[in-house]
Amino acid sequence: MRLSRTHAVVQRIWTVELRPHTGGPALACPRCAPHSRPLQAASARSAALTHLARHARTDALPGHLRTCQCRARGCHWHPRHRGCAGPVLLALTCGRGGRAWRLADACAACAASMSHTAVVPPTLLGAGRSQSASSRPAPERSAPRYGPGDQQRVREMLTYLAAALPRFSSSAVRLLALQCALRADSRGRVRLPGGFLRGMRLRGRTELWQELEHAGWLRLPAGRRSCLEVQLLDAAVLAQAPGRSARVRAAQWALYPVPLAVPRAMPPAVQLATLVLASHTFAGAGLSDLDVLARQCGQSPQQLEDLLDRLVRSQVLAAWHHQDNGEVSWRLPDRRE
Repeated sequence: MRLSRTHAVVQRIWTVELRPHTGGPALACPRCAPHSRPLQAASARSAALTHLARHARTDALPGHLRTCQCRARGCHWHPRHRGCAGPVLLALTCGRGGRAWRLADACAACAASMSHTAVVPPTLLGAGRSQSASSRPAPERSAPRYGPGDQQRVREMLTYLAAALPRFSSSAVRLLALQCALRADSRGRVRLPGGFLRGMRLRGRTELWQELEHAGWLRLPAGRRSCLEVQLLDAAVLAQAPGRSARVRAAQWALYPVPLAVPRAMPPAVQLATLVLASHTFAGAGLSDLDVLARQCGQSPQQLEDLLDRLVRSQVLAAWHHQDNGEVSWRLPDRRE
């Protein structure tokens, strides 16, 4: 007897392309009608990512029905590896210098093997921001100030920013973008007092904000104010879950990511590498794919290895090692908890 299929086949691959058009780039999606109105150049990247996220929410499937779309197409999106393995994730791939984007279901092994690819956390594809007061979970007053949830939120945002920001973005820009993304309200507004920027040693670094504005990731207000207020243009960060209070707590942990915190006087590249490692560290040790860490740090694998050596010399790490499968492991000094 043949069983009837209760679920329609949903192709979990979505692609968009930014094509030249009079007045600005136009968004082309094979599943949608052509966009007749050109996009603003500054918001084209954000519009592409938002469009893909909308398709992913519309074509949602239960986890047990999702399959690796890369494997279904012969795994031609990446070099050969040992085979599909791990959970099915959403992989965001940038191509043609930011003019083409693909969002697709892929197993963890395939996603890690793809170039210019980052895993999109489920919290960035929430169903929506509107929740009634009765449906919101009550705050846990007895919960610790920082914990694994804060590490996870920072790790997920670093993963997303590795794909959403231009590849040439500096370490300082990535640290600043992380704080903005986690501290944004439901309308994408971020208000940072001068003391906060001084604490990050970023006060007066106008070139960092201009870099993010040029990338179309945020917009700066006109005029000078005592508190800096910016408007995020990346719509994908507006539908984050959980709420802002939990995200702000994660942002605070990212400023001093115990147990791997380093002095603020260290260069931004060292600070970012330390934060990335801290988000992957549990019980005094860590293990992750070298390419994944390098993308989150905005560095090449060779540059990241130099940073790891520097952290060992400064006794932030006790040691780090290459694994045969392309992963790196590290451990903290015994005196650190």
